[in-house]
Amino acid sequence: MQASENKNLSLVPPPGWADYELIDCGDFEKLERFGKFIITRPEPQAIWPKAMKNEEWEKLSQAHFSRDNSKKSHRSTDNEAGGWNLKPGMPDHWQINYQLGNTKLRFKLALTAFGHIGVFPEQASNWQYIYEQIQQWENPANCKVLNLFAYTGGISLAAKAAGAEVTHVDSVKSIISWANENQQNSGLDNIRWVVEDALKFTRREASRGNIYQGIVLDPPAYGRGPKGEKWLLQELLPELLEYCSQILDKQKGFLIINLYSMGWSALMAENIIRSYFEMKNVELGEFYIPSSSGLKLPLGIFLRFNNF
Repeated sequence: MQASENKNLSLVPPPGWADYELIDCGDFEKLERFGKFIITRPEPQAIWPKAMKNEEWEKLSQAHFSRDNSKKSHRSTDNEAGGWNLKPGMPDHWQINYQLGNTKLRFKLALTAFGHIGVFPEQASNWQYIYEQIQQWENPANCKVLNLFAYTGGISLAAKAAGAEVTHVDSVKSIISWANENQQNSGLDNIRWVVEDALKFTRREASRGNIYQGIVLDPPAYGRGPKGEKWLLQELLPELLEYCSQILDKQKGFLIINLYSMGWSALMAENIIRSYFEMKNVELGEFYIPSSSGLKLPLGIFLRFNNF
């Protein structure tokens, strides 16, 4: 299949954040503000020196995550289990908001054993994109969106806020519960929750002939399904894309894929996606977050298109 020609690879920062700020990054760490709390976490792509002094980081940071290299995260080989050192007054749980159209999305944050806290701020660009795509429907309720590897549901909330029918698939039951809590806190309802291996679910949907107008894929480098199913990105992504190509609406559909594994390029994403889909109105590039100190932190590649 042929893809439309791309003129540029885009570098895309997240729009619209009031409750998030990247203060500084470097020496394989990042200093971030989520709401009124400032935390320090590992960041494998921050290979440069910090712009600010360590003393400034220590003064500002209220929680610091240290890795335990014996354990691995479900999302990425670059994020490993560990523990948090907290200053007095730093909570284990809190909330932040993101305004999307007329809806205030509310995200519960928590200091997890893998250093993740429940939201990936760079994904705000995708939230805006999916919201705008769905708003083009005369009746957004006729737009069925499938969110695979859906985590705590930023995409699901954005699609539901736009009025779509949303199916949210993740292999971890506790993460589904977390996403449901975000839905309730955001004043939304009726997202369909599926605790399932993404490949197995998509294969079944293809065999049933079900069609979606939007598909979002946020696959890790490796992971496990709820019944121990093994996911390896490089081995299984082509099969997953084949099933996705069978269930995406060819007349009026859109697709988003994010890839975080170091070593993947945007052009690799384009080549593999064009093998399975007719692509129009393609956006291709890299997400990054600008820091207050002036440094820019790259946070994965993306490809998105619609065939309207």
